[in-house]
Amino acid sequence: MITFPTIKLDRCSGCGLCITVCPDRTLTLVDGIARASGDKCMACGHCQAVCPVQAIEISEVYADLGFKHIEEKKGWLAPGAMAAADLVQLLRSRRSVRSYHEKPVPLAYLEDLVKIGTTAPSGTNSQAWTFTILKNRGEVELLGGLTAAFFHRLNKKAASPLWRLAARIFAGDSLGRYYRRHYQTVREGLADWDERGEDHLFHGAPAAILVGGRQEASCPAEDALLASGNMLLGAHALGLSTCLIGFAVEAMRHDHAIGASLGIARDEEIYAVIAVGYGREIYQRPAPRKRVEIRWLNSAPRNPGG
Repeated sequence: MITFPTIKLDRCSGCGLCITVCPDRTLTLVDGIARASGDKCMACGHCQAVCPVQAIEISEVYADLGFKHIEEKKGWLAPGAMAAADLVQLLRSRRSVRSYHEKPVPLAYLEDLVKIGTTAPSGTNSQAWTFTILKNRGEVELLGGLTAAFFHRLNKKAASPLWRLAARIFAGDSLGRYYRRHYQTVREGLADWDERGEDHLFHGAPAAILVGGRQEASCPAEDALLASGNMLLGAHALGLSTCLIGFAVEAMRHDHAIGASLGIARDEEIYAVIAVGYGREIYQRPAPRKRVEIRWLNSAPRNPGG
């Protein structure tokens, strides 16, 4: 069902700004008043956000995200209004942390991180992402155990020369590449988990958030990863630390029973698993980055640092 903007006719000034920003050409001016005359609407909310007299409402979008810990500034931050240096400092200060205190993360913080994630762009504004919160260490260990069981099975296959030969013939050597790159490290990590209870997967994090996408989205993987990026930065601003757990994502991608155990629907794919907690690591300065080579269309490469 398509939800169209509701125009408060007694407020509309006929300025036409809503028509200018509408990507679906849903709105037109009729006798100097904005009207919803198109046959489609992605409910992006641009018309509602741009209207100078608050004459437009869309029932599916909400101006207030309902943060529980953050006092949101409601005004629009115009391009150039924020110091770029402050943004870059936040971006460079975020780190993937692999050592956590046992201190639990307040539920309000975890919910606020999800709401920060929903501020990301999404293809055709579908916003068809999903968020599953593992709110305590026990729930994190549940996913850790399910992931460990998957890699026990995978390592058993990878250790077999016959399985690796079959994979090379029928699956492009995927099992062989795994064996060469990850088998031994995973084997050692599984031994530490099974024999000593050492967590090399979630690194002792007391919480985690699974970010997924539904099949109805036009680009669910990109949507989920953009939302995850926002959440990583938001966590840092909230005094939390995070780490993306790729092995858990890989296990859930190949074994849908893991997702079913966590209440993940069959039409949903998990694209990011984020460990969340209070990190033990304290840094003195941003970590360096590899120098990037920028490609210019129809031009020779340039060295940005030269």
